[in-house]
Amino acid sequence: MAQAAGVSPMTVSNVVNARPHVKPETRERVLAAIQDLGYRVNAAGRNLRTGRTGTIGFAVPEIDNQYFAHLIARVVDEAAERGLRVAIEQTGATRETEIEVVSTSRNRLYDGLLLSTAGLTDADTDLLQVDYPIVLLGESLFDAPLDHIIMPNHEGAREATEHLIARGRRKIAYLKRPDTDMDPRRAGYLEAVTAAGLEPILIEIEALDIGSSARAVGAALAQGLEFDAIAAFTDNLAVGAIRGAADAGLRVPDDLLVTGFDNVPLAALTVPSLTTIAPDHAVTAHTALEFLLERMAGSTVPPRTFTIPHTLIERESSR
Repeated sequence: MAQAAGVSPMTVSNVVNARPHVKPETRERVLAAIQDLGYRVNAAGRNLRTGRTGTIGFAVPEIDNQYFAHLIARVVDEAAERGLRVAIEQTGATRETEIEVVSTSRNRLYDGLLLSTAGLTDADTDLLQVDYPIVLLGESLFDAPLDHIIMPNHEGAREATEHLIARGRRKIAYLKRPDTDMDPRRAGYLEAVTAAGLEPILIEIEALDIGSSARAVGAALAQGLEFDAIAAFTDNLAVGAIRGAADAGLRVPDDLLVTGFDNVPLAALTVPSLTTIAPDHAVTAHTALEFLLERMAGSTVPPRTFTIPHTLIERESSR
């Protein structure tokens, strides 16, 4: 095998066991030799020798959510380049399911876990003290002694709101999520409107989906609530807001400006196309995998926090 690939036996072992720091071209050459020679890894024997399975877990709140579906695809691609498989878990954004995923991941034979947490709090920090690597993704709602990839929630929402203010809007509504008062995106919105001397306008939605957003915006307009812009904290909610406004006879952007958050693929295809905060999904996946692989290799550096870079993409909904 090593001779066929033109590398050392150690390099073959590094590729087969999904160890990091193998050059991509070298990895491709070894994998091609494996394919040509019909080599098959004895996974059971390797697992007994190394304690590794070549599989990592990725737990997300909703698999069918466009943002998470897009991120899952990025993570799977990044993992495949490193010879790793990814097992997807759905938590429903509940504390109980997130705790269950953490407690059972070792039994499910994962070498490490990426956990996009939405339900855990400071009181659950001790439950994350496990004997395998975990990297957290998502909102920074609590401190845990783990590597954490953080969404630019506060900064992004503030920037989106400031964008609407710069467009001359003075009655900017925010769609208030129903499940928590700890919403960093709302905090960013509030910071921007307060700094501009504006009154906040909060529209509560019953759930985090397009239909709920459309109904909430339609009901608010029917009740006489006045606003000339909406800062939605996800692209899905922004799409729903545009639908609700249209049903009430308002046109975006002529009568109402709308911004979203996440830059899911649908955002560029809606009519009008959606102005949104775009986190760098590729950097998110790459950094999460790098952190996890370093921990899997035994790194003992102090826990790291990485905030995902973002940009505001201006499209038709706010022009």
